[in-house]
Amino acid sequence: MKFLAAAVQMLASDDKAANIAEAERWIREAAGRGAQLVALPEVFVWRGEKARERESAETLAGPSGAQMGRLARELGIYLLAGSLLEEIPESCKAYNTSLLFAPSGELLASYRKIHLFDVDLANGVSLRESATREYGASIVVTPTDLGRMGLTICYDLRFPELYRALAAKGADLVFVPSAFTAFTGQAHWEPLLRARAIENQTYVIAPDQFGKSPKSFETHGHSMIVDPWGKIIAELPDGPGVITAEIDFEYLAKVRAELPSLSHRRL
Repeated sequence: MKFLAAAVQMLASDDKAANIAEAERWIREAAGRGAQLVALPEVFVWRGEKARERESAETLAGPSGAQMGRLARELGIYLLAGSLLEEIPESCKAYNTSLLFAPSGELLASYRKIHLFDVDLANGVSLRESATREYGASIVVTPTDLGRMGLTICYDLRFPELYRALAAKGADLVFVPSAFTAFTGQAHWEPLLRARAIENQTYVIAPDQFGKSPKSFETHGHSMIVDPWGKIIAELPDGPGVITAEIDFEYLAKVRAELPSLSHRRL
C-alpha cells in the first residue's frame, strides 16, 4: 500500500482565528496535491504568553477541534491536529493534546504530551512547560485504513523508550508535531528524528513551527518526513508551507524483513 502524506509548517501566534485560517489554507493545499494524510505542528491553534494559556484552552469538542473534524470530513483525509491546549476542569493547567481525525470527521485518537519541557538553555531561553501544563500518561497507537499510527509531541522525541513502546504496539508511522527550539534544533532535530525512524523501523512525520514568535521562543522549522531506513524524503527548511512524501508499506515491510532488528531484541 502506498499513499501521499503531508506535513504543514507554520508560525502560530496568539490569534486563534488567524492560526486556524492559515492551517486550513495549508491543509487544503496538501489535499489538493493528493495527500490522504495531513499533519499540523504542535500548538498550531494558539501560541502566546504563558499567563494566558489556561484561558486559551478548549475542550476536545471545542471550536478548534470541531473545525478540524469538519475539514477532515469535507476533504476526505486523515488529519492530525498537531496539538492544542486541552482544558482540564477545576485546574489551572492544561494538557498539550494531539488529535487524529478520520476522513469521516470522527475523532479517532487523542494523545496528551507525556514529557514536558523544563529547561535552562545556554542561549538564555528558560522554559517551564510544567508550570502551565499537565503531564499525560497514555501511550497511543491507533489502527487506521492507512496503517497503525503512533502519536507523540515535540520533547517526547528525546525519550527513545516511548518510541520503542509505540513500535511494540505495532506502529507503522509516528507523528512528532513540534515547536522545537531553534537552539536545540540546530544540533538535535534531524539526528533524533532519523534515529527514531531507524531504530523502530517506522515512518516519521514531523511538522514543526518555524521562526521567532513575538511572544514565545524561536523555533527551528525543518519539518520532515523520514522513511524507516532513516532517509529524509521531504523537508522544508524555513518559512510557511507544506511538504509531501509517499508512504510505502511494501518498502516498510522490506526494511523490516531484511534487517529484522525488532525481532532480535534481547532486553
